[in-house]
Amino acid sequence: MQNCFRRWIYFAVLGSTLLAANVRAAAAEMLNWNTNQNRVSADIESVPVARLLGGIARHTGWQVYLEPNLTHNVSTKFQNLSSGEALRMLLGDLNFALVPETNGPTHLYVFKTSMGKATQFIRPEDLVSKISRSGKIPNELVVTVKPGVKIDGLDCLQDAKVTGKIDALNTYRIQFKDEAAAKTGRDCLANNSDVASVESNYSMEQPDLPQGVGNASPQFNLTPKANDGSCQVVIGLIDTKIGSLGNNLDQFVLPSVSVAGGDCASSQLTHGTAMADTILRGVQANTGGKTSVKILPVDVYGCNETTSTFDVATGIYQAIQKGNANVINLSLGGQGDSEFLHTLIQNATKQGVVFFAAAGNQPVTTPTYPAAYPEVEAVTAGSGQGQIADYANRGSFVDLMLPGTSIVPYDGQSWAVTGTSTATAYASGIAAGIADAGHNCPGQAISTVQSKFGVNLGGGQ
Repeated sequence: MQNCFRRWIYFAVLGSTLLAANVRAAAAEMLNWNTNQNRVSADIESVPVARLLGGIARHTGWQVYLEPNLTHNVSTKFQNLSSGEALRMLLGDLNFALVPETNGPTHLYVFKTSMGKATQFIRPEDLVSKISRSGKIPNELVVTVKPGVKIDGLDCLQDAKVTGKIDALNTYRIQFKDEAAAKTGRDCLANNSDVASVESNYSMEQPDLPQGVGNASPQFNLTPKANDGSCQVVIGLIDTKIGSLGNNLDQFVLPSVSVAGGDCASSQLTHGTAMADTILRGVQANTGGKTSVKILPVDVYGCNETTSTFDVATGIYQAIQKGNANVINLSLGGQGDSEFLHTLIQNATKQGVVFFAAAGNQPVTTPTYPAAYPEVEAVTAGSGQGQIADYANRGSFVDLMLPGTSIVPYDGQSWAVTGTSTATAYASGIAAGIADAGHNCPGQAISTVQSKFGVNLGGGQ
């Protein structure tokens, strides 16, 4: 009887256990789940139920299971329904059960006949690819003015406001009231002799959150040592905010830098924290357990679900200028090809800074930025069989392939983080560890990393 009460089954009502989710898909596909107000809106057309459940899994941290061979497609449109009513509209004739676990993540079972038949694990993902949803911010521009020019003195910007700046580079993030105003402003700026360049600003989604996988807490030993090499290795982790790593690992983390602003304290394991842990595992494996490597966390997301190419560029700039970072980990990406971001990376590379960036979690060959820039080591994820993971980008721009899964301990539980983000963190940690162990700067470790983990996908396959 006690075992029966250990797992409580809730039908129809999701309640307050949902995390805030705002998943917006291309075209008509939209799901907005506001748990603060317990209201849900959707506009979905012919979305396979497995893909819908993947989106729910990503934003809630649940482990979701579906009865195999169910081919139900979801087509529905509604506004401001309660969570229970919304789930019934989304799942139609399918049944579901929400089962909290005492020592693990909540399980959601979706089935036609009985809960016991819901055995197909649903991998967390958005309704559509993050890459396809990362695009131009319609009412924003990135403007670089010539030396000595004051941005607020330009005639083209009377109805716009500056929302970000890198004064040393004379570059500014400009926000207009709408897309039409931004287009008018861009045309005006393009003909202004005081303007060096003007381009679009592009959004980038937050990477996937780690998922709880059990009770074990895998640990590893890493102890500090004095720097005895030709340069101090500092990894700029351009990501979400990070929390405490535990296991005495915080001593390898420098005071963080915030680009996005806002204090989003959370008791949950963040993506940035998982990447920091994964980086240090790569360092440990290549230093014998003693290292002088440091991580400089740079938060470019803050309280937002997205960042932008301007904020990523600002994060890179501050990591190098404020923290002397000489390895930059970019476990993120989008489809926006930013000339400003690319130029910043080019100039930093000339100063000896090395870059690793995620190739993207879609099995396509199209470029992801900043990974696709020639100066960046583009990292895809490998499976346990030594092949590219079935979810990972395999374009011709990819340089390296490393493991795509890391198991991270947090709050007495193990969490799995999967994707090219993880592979990128491993690459950064390994390069930093090799440089530290060899008493070298990171640039001297790149050839070793390439020889061990390099792939040649020329032409895409």
